[in-house]
Amino acid sequence: MGWKRYARLGSVLCGVLTLAMAAERGAVKSNMELVGYNDLQARSAYQPVIQRQGERWIAFIGHHGGVQPNPLSGQNEPNGTSVVDVTDPKHPKYLAHIPGEGKTAEGGGDAGGASMVRACSGSDLPHADKSRFYLLRSYGNTAHEMWDVTDPAKPTRLNVIVSGLRDTHKSWWECDTGIAYLVSGAPGWRTNRMAQIYDLSDPTHPVFIRNFGLPGQQPGARGQTPGGLHGPISTGPKGNRVYFPYDNSRDGILEIVDRDKLLNGPKEPTDENLRYPMISRVDLPVDIGAHTALPLLQVPMTDFAKQRDGKVKDFLVLVGETVANECREYRQMVRFFDITTETKPVGVSTWTVPEASGNFCGAGGRFGAHSSNENMTPIYYKRVLFIANFNAGVRALDVRDPFRPVEIGYYIPAVTDKTDKRCVGQGAEQQCKIAIQTNNVEVDDRGYVYAVDRANTGMHILELAGPARRVADFSQAVISSARR
Repeated sequence: MGWKRYARLGSVLCGVLTLAMAAERGAVKSNMELVGYNDLQARSAYQPVIQRQGERWIAFIGHHGGVQPNPLSGQNEPNGTSVVDVTDPKHPKYLAHIPGEGKTAEGGGDAGGASMVRACSGSDLPHADKSRFYLLRSYGNTAHEMWDVTDPAKPTRLNVIVSGLRDTHKSWWECDTGIAYLVSGAPGWRTNRMAQIYDLSDPTHPVFIRNFGLPGQQPGARGQTPGGLHGPISTGPKGNRVYFPYDNSRDGILEIVDRDKLLNGPKEPTDENLRYPMISRVDLPVDIGAHTALPLLQVPMTDFAKQRDGKVKDFLVLVGETVANECREYRQMVRFFDITTETKPVGVSTWTVPEASGNFCGAGGRFGAHSSNENMTPIYYKRVLFIANFNAGVRALDVRDPFRPVEIGYYIPAVTDKTDKRCVGQGAEQQCKIAIQTNNVEVDDRGYVYAVDRANTGMHILELAGPARRVADFSQAVISSARR
């Protein structure tokens, strides 16, 4: 290797370190530390998913609509899917950008792009090529696609699963069975988002199973239409449950569904057939939305260890989505439901970031909850839950006792020169501020935490520190040379 090549390599490494140091300056934190950072080409980010591919760890990040230059191609590209190698989380490497749908006039920040992603290994899917890796993603508001990401730097589209939709959102894909719950606005349905269920066990040959939603959402129904689906979570054939949250920011509805009845019951979307797989339904008041519904099952209740009954209980974490800037609506929070008796869910606790702790209502942008991590890695599951809170950053909660969730750490990233403004008011009365908007958070099986920003700031890779780290169980971590 010549001296010029060494010089170029040194320049690249220096640039990476400078980016990481700049991302750290101005951050507000407690018991969480920055490990690495990538600016994601200054694209507004929604959802990160991290997949292990052999000895590599790859992050796939869905983006909201917009257009940014892609230095890898030299072209301006509609926001789509970022592909980042995070094998060494201190030095994440941007590999590819898969362009999405151009931003449309309607739909606000969620319109266009390719905001939702899920990933599965062919070795896990029942009928896939065992040597390959697959990415399921939404395409703007109009379609769902399947991509081959075996070479993550050169993704190739395999097929369009379904198109001609009015809206899409946060799907779920069971890698062990291939069953996928696609969030769509199917033609004829009275809601902008319902579930289209597919068998994607062979990603090259999608098989439609059924459409599903709440009574009143189906074609031909009358009366009031319940709010749209926001993102189901399935426990697969072993748990035999699917948790459906509807209406993200107000008048939320939580539905617990028998998975076997859902997949194998009558498919015609009549009121009776849509109710058939339902175990329970909770209709929430106007101030409670239902964005994410994460089960915490078989939680050992330490405080009840000497009780004859109730030593182990089941819970559901329900997170609403704040949608208005600067507190101009109800604040959405994190709520815990006891679902040990599934037919009678009971709310047992609520958690929120205290507004005065950071004067968040005046800081700019959204303040309030949005979503939790969804990877149920044993390192954190039933122990630590991470919540994305927009301008209050990422918050780490000790959930070993869901009756009393306790915050044990947080990380509010610093704004950068790429962070976009957020505004309130119209015309001459409009006021804008630059603010972090931590939109979604995810964890990998090594225990790293990934926070992505809605206001174009990028992706921060974090880890727990101090007393908070001791709450997790890192003996469950996948052995990797990348961990310190």
